[in-house]
Parts: sequence; C-alpha cells; structure tokens
Amino acid sequence: MPLPFLTADRAFDADAEDIALPFDDHDSWRRPYRPGPWRVAAAAGLLLLASFVLLAAMIITLAGSLSGASACFVLAAAMIAAALRLLRVGAWVSLHGVRRVGFFRTTTVPWASTEAVRTVQQPVKWLGFPRTVQGQALVVVRRNGEPLPPLVTDHNADFLARAEAFERATDTIEAWGDEYRTG
Repeated sequence: MPLPFLTADRAFDADAEDIALPFDDHDSWRRPYRPGPWRVAAAAGLLLLASFVLLAAMIITLAGSLSGASACFVLAAAMIAAALRLLRVGAWVSLHGVRRVGFFRTTTVPWASTEAVRTVQQPVKWLGFPRTVQGQALVVVRRNGEPLPPLVTDHNADFLARAEAFERATDTIEAWGDEYRTG
C-alpha cells in the first residue's frame, strides 16, 4: 500500500503549500486559504508552553498542593483555548455571507447586506501590533455604511511575506462575494 505522504522520495513542489483549498460544500463556513506560518508558529508556541504548564501541574499535584495544581490546570486550559482560537482567526465564507473571526469577536455579514468586497491600499497593522505600515487590505463595504475592520491584510499573520497567497485568497473571497451577492 503506497503512502506518498510518508515517502522521502516524493517530489515536493515549492508552491504546493500555497495551493487554494477546494470547496465542495458551499453551505458550510470555509476559510479560502491556509493559515500562515506566523499564526501556526504562535499557536504551536502556546501549545508547547501549555504542555510545560501541564507538566508543572502534574508535579505540583504529586507534591500534594491541589490549589496550586488547579491554578496550573486552569492556566494550561486557557493557553490551549487561546491557541485554538488563534488558529480560527481570519476570513471565512459560505453561501450565507462572509465572516470576520477575530480573537475576541466574530462578525458575520450576509451577502445581501454587502455593497462590495474589494482590495484597497491603506495603512494596515503589522502582525496585529499597533504599528501600521502601508499595505493592502480586503474590506467589506456594507449597504448601511457601517464600517467593518479589514477581513485580511497582506501584513497579518497569514500573509506576511506571502504575496501570491494573499492575491489568491482575496480573489477567491471577492469571487464568492460577486457570485452570492447578486444570486
């Protein structure tokens, strides 16, 4: 039984990791791009730190201090939840609309409520820090004029130093908007 994903002689394509994901079911919420290396590295770092905190909780439990162990378990659970939430952050699309998932807040805009989905040149946050740089952002223009923070930017944790992936993801989200906003 061949297992090509386990073989060392498999020919790797440098652009294979940036291939857009297929969409079979348009009713379910999908992210039209892969999480970026900065986002995955931050989540992996949090999970690694949580494993050390869990190890400390086990040692504290064996030493007999249940209150300290429970505090460590709660801290580890919060770190694991933060890592999982960090991986969910981004733009999600479906037949029903576009969803901007932030770390603390999620906003869903139905396609019928959108005027346009377009890429604009504007100051954007660098990796989510307060520092802004000139870049591109995918924005949703609502019919009622209420502003929505950018869905994705070319300097966020998913697309920093991945310009082609940013172009492909924004084109895909704009295509979803064009298809479902009118239909």
